[in-house]
Amino acid sequence: MNDFATIIPWRELVEFCRRWKIRQMALFGSSLRDDFGPESDIDVLIEFEDDADWSLLDHAQMQQELQSLVGRKIDLITKRALEYSPNWLRRQEILRTARVIFPGETLA
Repeated sequence: MNDFATIIPWRELVEFCRRWKIRQMALFGSSLRDDFGPESDIDVLIEFEDDADWSLLDHAQMQQELQSLVGRKIDLITKRALEYSPNWLRRQEILRTARVIFPGETLA
């Protein structure tokens, strides 16, 4: 398993989450497995605070900003979008394997 802290400075991640009102951030996919390599993207699952109201353009900006911080391609999915996904197998696998890297309690 890989450590996200070696990829992005923690302070920058905290600031990113505060600015975008992210309650929880989790990794899933190859970034948690031994087959994660230099060309691998990072799959990120996020859940927002209740008062966050972001547009599709905001979502794209958020993804680009996180890609710049990490220096890798990011595949970003919101927990809400995942919950509404018709692909229940994918949803179940992501929720089962996701590793929380930013719990919301630290935002307070």
